[in-house]
Amino acid sequence: MGNLDYTQVLNKIENTRRFGNEPGVVVTAQVIKVLREKGKQKRTIPYIHVAGTNGKGSVCAFFSSILKKEHMRVGTFVSPHLVDFEERITVDGRMIPKEDVTKLGNYLLDIDFGIGLTMFDYCLAMALLYFEEQQCDYMVIETGLGGRLDSTNAIGTPQCAVITKIGYDHMAILGSDIADIAAEKAGIIKENVTVVVEQQDKRAMQVIEQEAQKKHARIITVEQSDIARCSGYALRLCGTFQWENAAAAELAARYVLGKHYGGLEYEDKTEPKREETDLNDRIKSALEEAVWPGRMEIVSKEPFLLVDGAHNSNGVDALKESLMQMYPGEKFCFFMGVMADKDYDVMIREILPLAEEFYTVTPDSDRALQASHLADFIRKEGVEATELSGVDEIRKHLKRDTKNVAFGSLYFIGELKQHWI
Repeated sequence: MGNLDYTQVLNKIENTRRFGNEPGVVVTAQVIKVLREKGKQKRTIPYIHVAGTNGKGSVCAFFSSILKKEHMRVGTFVSPHLVDFEERITVDGRMIPKEDVTKLGNYLLDIDFGIGLTMFDYCLAMALLYFEEQQCDYMVIETGLGGRLDSTNAIGTPQCAVITKIGYDHMAILGSDIADIAAEKAGIIKENVTVVVEQQDKRAMQVIEQEAQKKHARIITVEQSDIARCSGYALRLCGTFQWENAAAAELAARYVLGKHYGGLEYEDKTEPKREETDLNDRIKSALEEAVWPGRMEIVSKEPFLLVDGAHNSNGVDALKESLMQMYPGEKFCFFMGVMADKDYDVMIREILPLAEEFYTVTPDSDRALQASHLADFIRKEGVEATELSGVDEIRKHLKRDTKNVAFGSLYFIGELKQHWI
């Protein structure tokens, strides 16, 4: 067993390469094989697999909240983290302790898996070991990138899969056509598995339906009536787009709970009476209690600052629609930091009608677009833009008479929240 401390473990894991020579699905298959040879991962904990371009983390938060309300122990794995590494791995909403990160990190780093692991592979392996140690009843697993070749796709056959909104993102890897991207996301569909699918572009839905047919999988589509029902809930997760994410989680949960309690449709009489009178009340309560930091989150009321992790054109479109509905007729001061490999030109043009002015920041990432380049582009679109030297300058530029909104990258939002605390 290694004797690295917490900081050394994180440095070693975080400094491994972002992409490996082998697809993640191949790497994790090998990791699980080696761990089983060492007496770990003897069984696959029942899990829910979530893929998509936008909304994955929110669906995971909603679903985990429902299972927790049913008194089940649920491990949740998501990425990236906003502030603390431990956000990636939680059990019943509580982050993995630093002591366990250190212990499991040392254990994994000491093993020769016979294949090169990326940071994401190490994080996933740590999550699987921790959920096993914590004797979780269920896991909620978010894909890292795509689906078909993603590391998470080697875990096994899920109880249920969820495919959230599919849009243009990571096009250099997943393809530039919506059908190609959808094919990668639909790669999480396994034989005879039920998959809940949010409303999609027609071409994306056709690809999903074809893959489901090949795998003899059943599709449950999120209908407008499901979204309308969730729009009446007092969700703590702001934004109109969260209604559909909540609906997807609810449909998936009803299916999984039906299997768990031994019937296609869950009947409350199979469980002891609880404070809530029936499943509908418990689901509604769980959805309303769910939290997901960095997504339409108001971090300050005076001056007003809302942060959102929208980092592609689809996410920005959802942000714009939510702002228009929540604050009709208002203009905003936007703070934006974005990765250079994103469709930032489309993102900016999408949000421009709501902009009074922009401030741009270079996020702390090798992939970041320079703030000066971003500001130049915005000015050419006819809106005032000022580049800042860093996130620490944002506070003194916040407007008192206009609502401030920060968006563009989860890394940027995480960095901002860290400075705000």
